[in-house]
Amino acid sequence: MINCKGAMKNIVKGSEALLQTLIEEGVSTIFGYPGGTMIPLYDELYNFKGKINHILVRHEQGAVHAAEGYARATGKVGVAIATSGPGATNLVTGIVDAYMDSTPLVCITAQVNLDKLGTDFFQEADIVGITIPATKWSYQITKASEIVGIVSKAFCIASSGRPGPVLVSITKNALVDDVDYQYVRYTSSRLNKQFFKTKLEVEISEAVRMINNAERPMIIAGHGVILSGAERELLELAERGNIPVVSTLMGLSAVSSNHPLFMGMVGMHGNVAPNKMTQQSDLIVAAGMRFSDRVTGNTEKYAPNAKIIHIDIDKAEFNKNVKVDLPLWGDARGILGKIAPEVKFNERKEWFSFINEYLEKERKMIINKLMKHDPNGMISMAQAVDCVARLSGGEAIIVTDVGQNQMFGARYSKFNGERSFITSGGLGTMGYGLPASIGAKMGVPDKEVVLITGDGGFQMSIQELGTILQSQIKIKILLLNNSYLGMVRQWQQLFYDKRYSFTEMINPDFMKIAQAYNIASRKIEHCSELEEGVKEMLSSEGSFLLEVVVKREENVFPMVPSGASLDESIYNADN
Repeated sequence: MINCKGAMKNIVKGSEALLQTLIEEGVSTIFGYPGGTMIPLYDELYNFKGKINHILVRHEQGAVHAAEGYARATGKVGVAIATSGPGATNLVTGIVDAYMDSTPLVCITAQVNLDKLGTDFFQEADIVGITIPATKWSYQITKASEIVGIVSKAFCIASSGRPGPVLVSITKNALVDDVDYQYVRYTSSRLNKQFFKTKLEVEISEAVRMINNAERPMIIAGHGVILSGAERELLELAERGNIPVVSTLMGLSAVSSNHPLFMGMVGMHGNVAPNKMTQQSDLIVAAGMRFSDRVTGNTEKYAPNAKIIHIDIDKAEFNKNVKVDLPLWGDARGILGKIAPEVKFNERKEWFSFINEYLEKERKMIINKLMKHDPNGMISMAQAVDCVARLSGGEAIIVTDVGQNQMFGARYSKFNGERSFITSGGLGTMGYGLPASIGAKMGVPDKEVVLITGDGGFQMSIQELGTILQSQIKIKILLLNNSYLGMVRQWQQLFYDKRYSFTEMINPDFMKIAQAYNIASRKIEHCSELEEGVKEMLSSEGSFLLEVVVKREENVFPMVPSGASLDESIYNADN
């Protein structure tokens, strides 16, 4: 068929146009769950076997978390699809999670027919209205002719500037109606604008001057370093200037754990030295971070002696939580790449002597105690995570759930590769870990993916073991079982007179559950079994669940209490 301009027409259904557009946007894997209004798309997916790999999850929230894990592991845009009504609303928690953590997603939901909108039709929900505050863009498609342009625009928005989630809702009639398919990639001069202007060049010169004049500088690597692919540029700056580097929770793996300039994680459950450094530093170079409360502690007492250079692609983050002296607006990779070559080397003997004092203090006061053999053979979470780190050589992608398992995972894992730590930061979503690890493995199948989870978070998404079974996804699960909602119990112990109100867990037999899903498993309860158990898990050909029964009332220390400054840490349950 030829159109009025003489070009051949390519008449297809809206659902085919959608799938062809996804392929043109570089999508090879999607995560989803079918339902009534989405059946036309799934019917078309039948014809796309071998072109698009669809992973059938067991809950829509699992789809969006899996898409997050995929995006975090690959740097690509993750894709989740769901039907209308409850299918769409089940995505909301993951969408908010992605928004908080700047994860690029395109979530595609079906909607009832155009003529039924606004009638309270079966499984109708205003998902566009619901998600407007939690997305970079949310749009309702009502005509098949809109699909190509809007979906391409969605990918551009999700991945441009500060990444984040985009939602596209498509009415059922748009999926079944005919359209002349002609793909044109969406581009926008506004979205692709260059940030490097004359003014920024002047500001970069000032940043170089401030760094070269500083006696006690430090670099804080945030998630933005990873998002922009600025790991090498940041390391060049650190090495040229002999500047110690610390990381936020979300910035872990931006610098190798083994690098001599890497001092650990900063924040509420961060390492002692980075927190002390922050309070004594005379210059902080904050790259791709948003000064969240879990990083700063009491903002009124934050870094009292330091000038702050803040590099971020989102202008709204400047002076939002902490007043900064030099904001540098733009891509972290580009800005760090301009600063690094101009920085001069400085030995900083006194500064490193100060840092080493607190590194050693943490080893003596906390780490050595946690690693000490228990006379009753009880296992600490730190020992379990450390064992995985040693035996994997720091080469695995570590995914965590949320709670004590997350903080022990962050503190005692090792990261040698880029994009090798995946967790829920800003929203702190329990249940995130298992589906996110599935997504990570699908994105980087040649890498070992190890999930560190607790008995509480694991059971929030335990149904996704069915996804592992059906799609034969090979992940390793380290289940730290203390029969408590551990982090809540820790707060109850420290601040609520040990009133353990509804935090004790009566758990099922996880070995039988693993068996039901045809997943190899082992349960260990004595420290003498730990190393052998971890070796068995890591060497397993398929997925493996290693349940480690750990000390029931173990706490994550150090800990900065709410309202305290970073140098007011609690080191044990008694102080």
